[in-house]
Amino acid sequence: MDIKLYEGLMLLALNDEKGTNEGHYIEYTAAAAILAELLLSQRIKIDKENKDKVEILDAAPTGDAVMDEALQKIASKKKPDTLKNWVMAIGTIKNLKHKIAQQLVDDGIIKADERKILWIFTQKIYPEVNPQPEQELKREMRRLVLDKPLEIHPKIALMVALAKSAYLLNQVFSKDELKQHKKRIEQVSKGEELGQITAEVIEGVQAAIMVAVMMPAMMAAVSASTTSAGTSGC
Repeated sequence: MDIKLYEGLMLLALNDEKGTNEGHYIEYTAAAAILAELLLSQRIKIDKENKDKVEILDAAPTGDAVMDEALQKIASKKKPDTLKNWVMAIGTIKNLKHKIAQQLVDDGIIKADERKILWIFTQKIYPEVNPQPEQELKREMRRLVLDKPLEIHPKIALMVALAKSAYLLNQVFSKDELKQHKKRIEQVSKGEELGQITAEVIEGVQAAIMVAVMMPAMMAAVSASTTSAGTSGC
């Protein structure tokens, strides 16, 4: 897979024709995908002996603007932090979705455009202009789940896990396929058949994905608590 995990996630989240984002809390899942890329490229690791803190292995530029911003953010922190906190921190990078989309624009896969909402507000949209990368990604994801090949591409497996956490698997599979192959999707998402990459990477990525999945519920709980407090004070 030539595109990065977080780029693939963005392609699945964007409506091909309208160019609008249809993912759920895509920023946090994208943050998990960015951390996954950094783990797989051995730029960071999870320090098991230090409460699962993220440790920098190589802070040199990767040549990828999105990954470099996340990497420098981690490297510049004086004290190591947990993967959970880094998902939250990277997920709140300003304009993260647009920065990822811009890389896809630069590669000629989508184009940047604008549309008016209620003739007043302007919204950035990213219609697809080269469908081949997304089609190839979907084809590989489908092959992994439906055909159960003996050799598994780690990034495709991680892509299934990330898409699952962002509620984007319906962009790849039909309702019947999701129901029929639920067990297989769970196996792939948990990394049960990824013997060719280290357990540490899988554990780290899964931890990041779990935080991404939990973030919407956490944010909703905080919002509800704030609203309740404000109401009771009236």
